[in-house]
Amino acid sequence: MSGSSDLLEMKGSGYRVWFEPASATVHMEGTLRLNTGEYAPLTALLNEVIATGTAALTLHVRELVFLNSSGINTLYKFALALRKRGGVKLTVLTKKDVSWQSRSLPNLQRFYAEVEFEAL
Repeated sequence: MSGSSDLLEMKGSGYRVWFEPASATVHMEGTLRLNTGEYAPLTALLNEVIATGTAALTLHVRELVFLNSSGINTLYKFALALRKRGGVKLTVLTKKDVSWQSRSLPNLQRFYAEVEFEAL
């Protein structure tokens, strides 16, 4: 069985999201402008990440240029799911000069206190 079978990934025109188990990192890059229902695969991917049982996760969004409100709500639901599970430290890697990140991502702490940010 190849190592690629362990890769959780979704991609489409202009974006890619994947989970790297070795570093317990969810990477998001590109531009995500999906309709609400089209975020179901991302929700499933994030739920699978939670199910790995790791005590520390990283959400790397520095290369995610844009995420619409439906996608931001998906991340908020991810934070709520982490809170429900408990015992997981979430580190979010952001860029200060990406406006949606600085406006929307700090709200993750409203849903889950165990969130830390590292901005470049």
